Amino acid sequence: MAAARRESTTIGKAAKREGGPPARSSGLRRGSNLEHVADFNDSVVLDAIRRARTGSSRAELAVETGLAAQTVSDVCQRLLDQGLIAETGTSSTGFGRPRRTLELVPASRYALGVHIDPATITYVLLDLGGNLVAHFSRQTSSPQDADVIMAGMASALDVLLAGSGIERDRILGLGIAAPGPLDIAGGAMVDPPHLPGWHRVELVDRLHRATGLPVVLDKDVTAAAVAERWAGGATGNSDFAFLYLGTGVGVGLVSGDIVVRGRSGNAGDIGHLIVDVDGPPCGCGQRGCLGTACSPLFLIQEAVAAGVLPASPDDGQLVQAVRRVGALCRAADDGDERAVAILHRSARRLARAIVTIGNLVDTELVVCGGPAWAPAAHHYLPLLRPMVAERFVMREIHDLSVVGTGLGADVAAIGAACLILDERFAARP
Repeated sequence: MAAARRESTTIGKAAKREGGPPARSSGLRRGSNLEHVADFNDSVVLDAIRRARTGSSRAELAVETGLAAQTVSDVCQRLLDQGLIAETGTSSTGFGRPRRTLELVPASRYALGVHIDPATITYVLLDLGGNLVAHFSRQTSSPQDADVIMAGMASALDVLLAGSGIERDRILGLGIAAPGPLDIAGGAMVDPPHLPGWHRVELVDRLHRATGLPVVLDKDVTAAAVAERWAGGATGNSDFAFLYLGTGVGVGLVSGDIVVRGRSGNAGDIGHLIVDVDGPPCGCGQRGCLGTACSPLFLIQEAVAAGVLPASPDDGQLVQAVRRVGALCRAADDGDERAVAILHRSARRLARAIVTIGNLVDTELVVCGGPAWAPAAHHYLPLLRPMVAERFVMREIHDLSVVGTGLGADVAAIGAACLILDERFAARP
């Protein structure tokens, strides 16, 4: 099956944007009966089977994709020959012969993913269905030393793969999720703010040479959105935003079932969106920027100042602050009113950001996730939902739902592997 290409990868051919489906549609693409788009049709049918979860018959696929019955039959035979789908049973409508059910074969192909974060490097292996097969994380003792971290990545991937028992020839490629800004065309990180030693680190070339695999690079917030689209609760939603909270903050956007990346692939940087005019000063000269006011570092500073957490020599380090957010949330769970107040202030700031995102892109769903979200989600969500509902400009036309990701704190790493699956199998003409 031919692989689609965008600027963030070395795989395949150029993709062309289609007009998106209307709001609340399933996001499923329609096929074409022209012979020269056979590869596109393969992706359309495979995507329909994947989204169905419980399988589809050829007749159902013809209705869902808009393809002629013979075209669907031809496509299904190609997918069967490649081992990507299998006939798993029969179903009956009460008329005519029973229909054979087609389902995805998750174990037919796999993808590796790496999330580079100032606090932790996370490695995952996913199957074709987006299911997590293997996973481990390593804390970064020297996050500023790019050469040290890069040297250990290839060996870590080998360990992950060996432990999984998966043959290497079934691995489609390696996806990398990294903080921006990125030089997507050059496959490099360009001075990310929280990794000062990473000046134009050529991730794609170095990891391709080290592993021999095709490599895709994308922003961590974009990868998180791809993960939610491929393997998460937003599967089937054609329009949504993913608000990522980790060592940094950003938003991944999906519109008309297309991942929005921007001119250089660096869309989604909302760290300097002002969410509290009386909030903490930001390095940019403003006060109350989202990336500062809702950062783990500021939350821990507030917790120490309020006496919720003890002072630590590492309090000024962002990496350690991310790891201490859990302690703040446990204090709130235990009824510490000071801790609860800190999280409630943070929730109000997040609500302003979510409303701004919703109003700007007119989406109906915002998914939140990331390592700084996971421990606080049960505190944030009950507050966010009514505040967002009250302030959303389009509330008389449609709702803006706010949910937490079901993919866990490692959603960006899962998204890194999903970049490979999305490149190879997503339907793009």
